Amino acid sequence: MRRTWRWFGPQDRVTVDDMLQASVEGVVSALHHVPTGAVWSAKEIAKRQADIACMKDGTSSGLAWEVVESLPVSEDIKKQNGAWREHIEAYKTSLANLAAAGIEVICYNFMPVLDWTRTDLAWRLPTGGTCMRFDMVDFAAFDLHILKRDGARGDFPETVAAEADARFATMSEDRKKQLATNVVFGLPGAAEHMTLEMVRTHLAEYDRISPEALRQHLIDFLSEIVPTAERLGLRMCCHPDDPPFGLLGLPRIMSTEADYRQVLDAVPSAANGVTLCSGSLGARPDNDLPGIMERLGDRVHFLHLRNVKRETRAQRGSFHEAEHLGGDTDMVALIAAALAEEGKRRAAGRADSSIPFRPDHGQDIMDDLGRQAQPGYPAIGRMKGLAELRGIVTALSHDRYGATRGGTA
Repeated sequence: MRRTWRWFGPQDRVTVDDMLQASVEGVVSALHHVPTGAVWSAKEIAKRQADIACMKDGTSSGLAWEVVESLPVSEDIKKQNGAWREHIEAYKTSLANLAAAGIEVICYNFMPVLDWTRTDLAWRLPTGGTCMRFDMVDFAAFDLHILKRDGARGDFPETVAAEADARFATMSEDRKKQLATNVVFGLPGAAEHMTLEMVRTHLAEYDRISPEALRQHLIDFLSEIVPTAERLGLRMCCHPDDPPFGLLGLPRIMSTEADYRQVLDAVPSAANGVTLCSGSLGARPDNDLPGIMERLGDRVHFLHLRNVKRETRAQRGSFHEAEHLGGDTDMVALIAAALAEEGKRRAAGRADSSIPFRPDHGQDIMDDLGRQAQPGYPAIGRMKGLAELRGIVTALSHDRYGATRGGTA
């Protein structure tokens, strides 16, 4: 398993030097400043590669841009309206430019409107550290009283709606503003952030799109893109919905193993694969993460290893981002399944036998608390998570003591 680290570019408060000192082997990045739907030019790709290759003092970092996260899919493509065909052609050109630069793994998502949703970006833990959190009652308060979406009340259990009413009535104006900002924060690092009016406009357009229609739009997109990816030697991998259940009345189509299986079977190519995010899928109690890795493993091209603690037993419930070994996902079993998949790939002679993974998110601890990095992407919290994950990989791969043969730390 190859250790990678997400980096948002030169403006990131976590530097290339920090990554190197955290024992990272490769970098996950994206051109967040390029508008969605536009081409990623060879010049801009090369510039980001040069940024990654250099330490602060100008010496070589020895690191390279190995995974794209994310090459965004426009709302026009998801809804198949406006300039969606032009955006698909631009996407193909971006893929060609990335392949020419030697980058092979392309992560993307097909979540409508908001790429991920949290109600708190710095929720205080008993330790004094902070983490990101999704509180269903706060979210209901946002939907019912801030966004004021038509039909929203019917989407929540009566008890949740009543609690949301009571909570909103006691919220300060500052908390209301912060909640709205948190919910529409969107993709971390992106140049484009949604306003409430933009969200309302998109929601109105999605009223006409069922989950089945959105799934077909994804399959149509992949039917166009995957042949290009195959020709270029690229591996596309779709990130799951975050969280993996319905919000704002929007269709969700990548929330379960069954969702992935439909899309993988519809476009049966090794270039059409999975970003297995244990944090996103793990927020839903009926998702069996080690089992998903075992059953879909041959199409898993990228791993996000993080953990969440579910705060209720509900399928749609509150959760917060736990320590990497402290949530509800059995991380040891998941990594064992990933190492076993790597062993199968080596036996089959696959060139992609080492699966890139990154310590996804992390709690803000120690000096992170004053660094003001991207929410969920602290230096020390992620380094701690990477060390814990690396320890599991090392133990399971040990020639004498390991129960799993198939990987190196």
